[in-house]
Formats: sequence, C-alpha cells, structure tokens
Amino acid sequence: MPDLRTLAEEDFCYLTTTGRVSGRPHEIEIWFSLVPQTRTLYMLSGGRDRSDWVQNILRDPGVTVCIAGEKFSGVAREALDPEEDELARRLLVEKYESRPGSLANWRRTALPVVVDLST
Repeated sequence: MPDLRTLAEEDFCYLTTTGRVSGRPHEIEIWFSLVPQTRTLYMLSGGRDRSDWVQNILRDPGVTVCIAGEKFSGVAREALDPEEDELARRLLVEKYESRPGSLANWRRTALPVVVDLST
C-alpha cells in the first residue's frame, strides 16, 4: 500500500471522471490536498459548478485519482458542511500559497470538492 503521507506532498494529481455526455473517461491535472488519516482528498474548482469535471461528478460521483503513478478509486462530492468547506479552502491555500500570485480570490470563490478514497 502506498504511503499517503508521501503522496500528499505531490504538487498535483490526475482526476478522472466519466463524461456526462460522452460516457468516456475525462482526465484533468489539478491541485489537491490529501489528509492521509481520513483518506480524504480536497480540490477547489475555480469555475465552480460550471467546470466540466464538476458537472461530470454531479452526474456520476465515481472517480479515479492518480497521484505519482498510484491509482485510487473514490466517490466525489461537494463540500456542503461549512467546517469541511473551510478545511478544504485552508488546506489548499496553505499548500500552494508560495506560488506566484494571490490565491485570496480563489480561496474565497472556488467550489470545494471532496473525494472520499476507497480503502
């Protein structure tokens, strides 16, 4: 079994959803934060629910996540709980705040998406 703590340090993951129209796999590269203890992965969608990948998840929440060549199945969902919403925003901004540019607007306006990874 891969060490999730090490994978959490990676810069990005690949998220594969099922296309809501085509039914074909749709893969994106995206920033993420992973909480190894709970096997929970967080992402922020700058396009909110207009993003193709978010629309795909709303149709079919079953996803695959690949981090550094390690693949995981999971179930994606919007972070509806206010505490989980804030956790997602905080973890992602803390991880990527050293990047050029301000993430303040992204933190405030993006849609938090959660993937519960299978065990």
